[in-house]
Amino acid sequence: MKKTLKIILVVVGVLTVLVLVLPFLIPVNQFRPTIEEKASAALGRKVQLGDISLSLLSGSLSAENLSIGDDPKFSPSPFLTAKSLNVGVEIMPLIFSKTLNVTGVTIAGPQVILLRNTAGQWNYSSLGGSAAKSQVQQAPAARSAGSSNATEFSVKKLTLTDGSIIIGSTNSQNRSTYDHVNVAASDVSLTSKFPVTVTADLPAGGKFKLDGIVGPVDQADTTLTPLDARLNVTSLDLASTGFLDSSAGLGGILDLDSNLSSQGGEAQTKGKVKFSKSLLVAGGSPAGVPVTVNFDTKYNLHRNSGVLNPSTLNIGGAAAHLNGTYESAGEATVVNIKLDAKDMPAKDLEAFLPALGIHLPKGASLQAGTLNSSLNLTGPTNKLVITGNVGLFNGVLAGFDLGSKMSSVASLAGIKTGKDLNIEKVTSNLRVAPTGIRADNFLAVLPTLGNFTGAGTVDSKNVLDFKMLATLTKEASSSASSSAGSGGGLGGLLSAVTGGGGSACSEGLKIPFQIQGTTAEPKFIPDVGGLAKDLFKSQLGCLGGRSSSSSDKAQGQNPADAINALSGLFKKKKPQDK
Repeated sequence: MKKTLKIILVVVGVLTVLVLVLPFLIPVNQFRPTIEEKASAALGRKVQLGDISLSLLSGSLSAENLSIGDDPKFSPSPFLTAKSLNVGVEIMPLIFSKTLNVTGVTIAGPQVILLRNTAGQWNYSSLGGSAAKSQVQQAPAARSAGSSNATEFSVKKLTLTDGSIIIGSTNSQNRSTYDHVNVAASDVSLTSKFPVTVTADLPAGGKFKLDGIVGPVDQADTTLTPLDARLNVTSLDLASTGFLDSSAGLGGILDLDSNLSSQGGEAQTKGKVKFSKSLLVAGGSPAGVPVTVNFDTKYNLHRNSGVLNPSTLNIGGAAAHLNGTYESAGEATVVNIKLDAKDMPAKDLEAFLPALGIHLPKGASLQAGTLNSSLNLTGPTNKLVITGNVGLFNGVLAGFDLGSKMSSVASLAGIKTGKDLNIEKVTSNLRVAPTGIRADNFLAVLPTLGNFTGAGTVDSKNVLDFKMLATLTKEASSSASSSAGSGGGLGGLLSAVTGGGGSACSEGLKIPFQIQGTTAEPKFIPDVGGLAKDLFKSQLGCLGGRSSSSSDKAQGQNPADAINALSGLFKKKKPQDK
């Protein structure tokens, strides 16, 4: 028994010595040229390694540094650098026949630089292509015979840990960095399919995950390599990606869940994307409701262009339909998207309006109505422009008394509109750009007041600049005329001018005014000169149709006195006049 134990201890001692001594006896650095040569041939790029060491316990070769060259058409700097490279090998063939059989590759702390040129090509497109072509062209017999010229590349397990990816373009210094990138692939081959999983941290937070099957590597362009995967993105801050112009106020948080399939140079993506805290114009504020899009898109990798098939956009219970095209050959993706919406509940859209720089007056809310729109989204995504027409029908703006807000305009205080504003319709042609909003052919039909027409802008600081014309209903004109029958305000002036008979024109009084301030605090400012001109051109001009006695009374008025009275109506009173 003691003799057996002694033999076991001797064997263990010898093995321990072998494990400790053999790595120093085996000149593993002699394999460095072989590894560099095979890796360079497989990738089509110059590969360089630092000193190599052997660990019998882990069965691996380790190199201190790794560098893979970039495509010289893009950059003279390395495409990939890493702190260390660990190559798993079969120990027995290595010891006894000095044959290098790779079982796994682990790259620690890699940094990869992805660059795109003005033609839309990426610097990784030529990676591995020549080797794949060479392997396909080799005769099966030559490969099975182990030809020394073969460039067969196969790894049972490939791992990249805690890396970073830097993305940019050749004509810009702007870069976006994605940290904690991890890649795991098994049975990696240039000529067959293999599973791969990629995870990463996104700029400013968020996560990225791709899980699928890739390969075989395309012989001409690596970007055309077939792929069938599930793609998930959570909490991506769009302003941090570098693809949007943050100075233009564009931004939001994106969540994506989709299926990605690429075959024959065409990639198809189907899934759902959610935009939270959306921002579309400078001066706007994050939307209080998310926008979700169920989409289906096809992208041609040869032409760097795609088609958005009919897709659905939802804001709460409001739905719209999208379709169009896009191109990404340049530095920014250029889109041409059509949006059509019918009978979208206005109440559901209220929380999204701040993203467009529109803030409802304080205390006001959209309680009823439907929205119809036909819009075109065009231009680069970092300077997106939205044009088209919108219309709100049968709406109620609760908590907004337009009559009291416009009391300074033509003394409409006598017109009682109530605390809520009823809207028959509001229509306009819009242009929404990063710099602000322009509304043309604006028309608002308000049953209690009349028609409001005009045009104006909302700039990037949410400042209003509208020139408007209110054509009061006959009833509103009569109310304005009689509201101050004692002779005060516009009512008294109209009564004096028209002989107490109210407006003589069936279409009602026309009142020009301006809207300034902000959408949250609008200010209605009368156009005194325009009002006086309209009053005596339109109102007095149509008195000819009245009775002679009324005309005689009107003719007894001095127009100059009436204009002075109208102008004085809107001037601030001096302290002694109060």
